[in-house]
Amino acid sequence: MRLLLATRNAHKLREFERLLPSVQLEPLPDGIPSPPEDGDTYAANALIKARAAAEATGRAAIADDSGIEAEALHGAPGVRTARYAGENATDEENLAKLAREAPPGTTLRYVCVIAHVEPGGAEQLFEGTTTGTVAPAPRGSGGFGYDPLFVPDGDTRTMAELSDAEKDAISHRGRAARALEGWLDR
Repeated sequence: MRLLLATRNAHKLREFERLLPSVQLEPLPDGIPSPPEDGDTYAANALIKARAAAEATGRAAIADDSGIEAEALHGAPGVRTARYAGENATDEENLAKLAREAPPGTTLRYVCVIAHVEPGGAEQLFEGTTTGTVAPAPRGSGGFGYDPLFVPDGDTRTMAELSDAEKDAISHRGRAARALEGWLDR
């Protein structure tokens, strides 16, 4: 099976190729604009991207939106995860802001929603979550984004200290991708 992944992000493409080994994924072709992610929910943002890709190419497309939610911050940064420290913030700036604002040991939750959109308009959503706590300080060199600060429940290591296989088995994106793959295999 072939699907269009509504991103040009090489890191995300590699991660999805690991998570969906039975699916041949292709990135969004050059020349197709990426729509603004201005939805109020992860599902809305994933659908915005998948709908735009399916409409522009006439092919089935998937897109995801994900984020981190800190209980101590009443669910922030949430859908603003990538822009938490500002519109053009780097991963390092976002991570530093969360480290300053969320006390160590407080609850975190990663959320991922994957949207599958057919050119004719049929849509499906798949959600995965992972819970954990804020590490005392960022640790590890793997992963990306907030992984150095996220200690998954049942472990003492951060997501950035896990191998790809360990992370994929418990991650929010891994869980959502397995739900998508199960639906595709039906």
